[in-house]
Parts: sequence; C-alpha cells; structure tokens
Amino acid sequence: MNLVISILAITIILSSILAVVSFWLPQMNPDAEKLSPYECGFDPLGSARLPFSIRFFLVAILFLLFDLEIALLLALPWGDQLYSATGTFFWATAVLILLTLGLIYEWTQGGLEWAE
Repeated sequence: MNLVISILAITIILSSILAVVSFWLPQMNPDAEKLSPYECGFDPLGSARLPFSIRFFLVAILFLLFDLEIALLLALPWGDQLYSATGTFFWATAVLILLTLGLIYEWTQGGLEWAE
C-alpha cells in the first residue's frame, strides 16, 4: 500500500509542477504577423474564416462513429475466449443493431442527401 501511495504522490506532485511551469514559462507576444493565417509563405488572399457546410461535418461525424464501431468490433474474435462468450456476442450485436438503426434513421430523415 505504501508503494501505491508514494507513486500516487509523486505523480500528483510532478504533474502539478509541470502544470505550473508550463503556465509561467512561455512568453506570449502575439503580433499581427503571428495572428495572420499562414498560406505557404504568400500573403493571405482573403479571409481564412469561410462558411462551412454542416453536411460535411455530418458526414465526418458519421465516419468517426462507424470507424469507432469497427475498432470496437476488431477485438470480437478474442471475445469467445472470455468467461461468458455469449454475453460478448450479445453486446456486440446490440451495438451493431443500434448503429444500424441510427444510420437508417439518418437516411430516412434526409441527413445524407447532398441536394435539398
């Protein structure tokens, strides 16, 4: 127990020291050149803050959602070696069904249509 408490104390002290040093150490002197957008060495031609279509954001979120689904299901073949393999497959199937229902809902609501 002493080892755990000492490691926890060292971790808290070290992280506190690093947080304080990182707060006080940097010198921030922003000027117009540092605050301007960088365009490969050329002077900016226009505003860097252009309107962004929410459709692209929606597709990116859906991609991340299904990418995480695949990452979670990659460990599924090793799930049959657990104590309760049927429970593992049940929860994996539940996740797949939930995500499929969400995709069907998004599709029927027209969230994946590019033209209005």
